[in-house]
Amino acid sequence: MSGNHPADPIAEAFEAHRGRLTAVAYRVLGSHADADDAVQEAWLRLSRQDTDTIHNLGGWLTTVVGRISLDLLRSGRTRPTVPLDDHLPEFAVTLDDGPAAKSLWRWVTRWAWR
Repeated sequence: MSGNHPADPIAEAFEAHRGRLTAVAYRVLGSHADADDAVQEAWLRLSRQDTDTIHNLGGWLTTVVGRISLDLLRSGRTRPTVPLDDHLPEFAVTLDDGPAAKSLWRWVTRWAWR
């Protein structure tokens, strides 16, 4: 923030809780991107809330992030995970006895024993 404007105490308090809130959302959702979305939504809800009625900001934020995360899971709006092993080809290692392989092997062993 600039030096002429006082810092927003609610924004500072929110930033102090951000790491824990992201961890809570990540545990529920299993995705960093979805966890960040849930925490951002909690910030938007906090900005619309009368903060004078919140007596325990950390508890309020944790509850809101937890509920947002559960709502995301129920609605199916989380990003689908695609298992990588479904798309990877099977790799096979074969022995190459051709002249190029023998030449390479001689070169490697010659350099290794220097």
